[in-house]
Amino acid sequence: MIRSTFAGFTTAQLAMAASQRALDVTGQNIANINTTGYTKQRLDIASLNNKGGEFYNSNNSCKVGYGVEMTGISQLRDPFLDVQYRNQMSKLGTTDAIAAGYEQLSTIFDEASMDGVRAALRDISSALQKYSEEPGAKEIDTTVRSNMQILLNLFHDNAKRLQDITDEMTSGFKNNDVSDVNQMLENIAELNKSIKNSQVLGNPALELQDQRNDLLDQLSSYLPITVKYEQQEVAPGQSLEVPSVYFTGSDGKTYPLISDTKCGSLTADITGSPVRLGITGADGNGPYDITDTLGSGTLKGTLDIINQSGVFDQSDINGLGYYENSLNSLVKTFAEKFNELNQSVKVKPDGTVEYDQNGKPVMEERPLFEKIDPNADFSASNIKIADGWLNGDYGITISNKIVDDKPAGSTDTSNILNMINALTDSQKFESNGVNFFNGSFYDCFASMENTLAIDLKSAKTTLSNQISVLNQTASSRDSISGVQLDEEGMDLMHYNQSYTAAARLMTTLDEALDTLINKTGVVGR
Repeated sequence: MIRSTFAGFTTAQLAMAASQRALDVTGQNIANINTTGYTKQRLDIASLNNKGGEFYNSNNSCKVGYGVEMTGISQLRDPFLDVQYRNQMSKLGTTDAIAAGYEQLSTIFDEASMDGVRAALRDISSALQKYSEEPGAKEIDTTVRSNMQILLNLFHDNAKRLQDITDEMTSGFKNNDVSDVNQMLENIAELNKSIKNSQVLGNPALELQDQRNDLLDQLSSYLPITVKYEQQEVAPGQSLEVPSVYFTGSDGKTYPLISDTKCGSLTADITGSPVRLGITGADGNGPYDITDTLGSGTLKGTLDIINQSGVFDQSDINGLGYYENSLNSLVKTFAEKFNELNQSVKVKPDGTVEYDQNGKPVMEERPLFEKIDPNADFSASNIKIADGWLNGDYGITISNKIVDDKPAGSTDTSNILNMINALTDSQKFESNGVNFFNGSFYDCFASMENTLAIDLKSAKTTLSNQISVLNQTASSRDSISGVQLDEEGMDLMHYNQSYTAAARLMTTLDEALDTLINKTGVVGR
């Protein structure tokens, strides 16, 4: 069969149209080179050929295609790199939340540039030393009490700031983090609906897909997600690609977060300790407790800081509980030690020392510290100067030395020296049955500072490494999905040349047709 005379014009016209549309797509890419979340687009084309057999087909017939067909406009994305990027975002979210928590704690336990607990302990030691040199100067007892009150004020302030950080992080976890995740889930489900409606009408809705991908990237920083794309039939012979988002816990259980246009939700219970996180799936099932099965993400890091207590609960993270227990143990040991040291031998009316049935001196309680709430234990927030000491009923016990069954004279200051030594002697610090430090009071607080410094440095180092890996993954992804100005410039020249060539083809065909019509059969002219 002889090819249609005008078929070549169709080929040239389709080539020009394809080149023109490719230039439009390239212009769209260049216009959005700085648009956050934009994915490079490309024109999808295919060779247009006649389909089926020809009635007049013969052995010497050579079939030629009819040009190019524009099949659509698509985005350039690598699903594997998307998975890598989102996995890394989840890991980064964990470390970032932990580092942020330690940053807040450093305002309490970092005394490198200010006078705090350690300075107050030194002042107490100095005042006691002066009292030992002048035991008859009762005003020095008042100085010691004032220095003790300064130390207690610091304990109270640290306890309040520690509680403020706990309340702030707990409230932020529920009202910010969990709320943001739920809003993202709703937005993604709504975008799924809009994208599906657009695609049914023949619009690929690529810009809406960019918004959805950006939200999925953000969501992956909060908790680990898996995105699966499935074909869904929307009409006979017509199917669309619909994403489903899942969360898989460390125990292997999977929960659907988004299914087509339906979404699940997260709930936070901050009424008790520890703080709990629940999930209700897109299928309506739940809520399920996933507090202990979060593998990574900002939610995981925040929960670790809020809930975990390091050696005190055999966990991996020295969270708020670790520093709270450590500080309370320091206060408890300090109060009990000095209350014990301030006991005084009991003296009978005749001035002699009273002994018990075992021949040991009977000791009278003269506590320097009391509990604000008598039903609770000593802690940084539950300690005060004892009323008896504050009211002047008694003071610091200067000596408990016995000479000839009578208290030693006022010149003996051995008990004050015992107090001075107690500040530097090694003590055993325990909390919840766990011995976490042996050393002086000064060294115990310094140990908390050092532990926090190590935790913060470790978190920042890990965060820096993870950012480097994330940037490498982002660069690999951008090399495919991002708009590169050099590439777009080359495409402009390429499609311009192809458009020119297609126009030249049409000119050539026009000249050939002119020869056929106007010059064929004109012999002898």
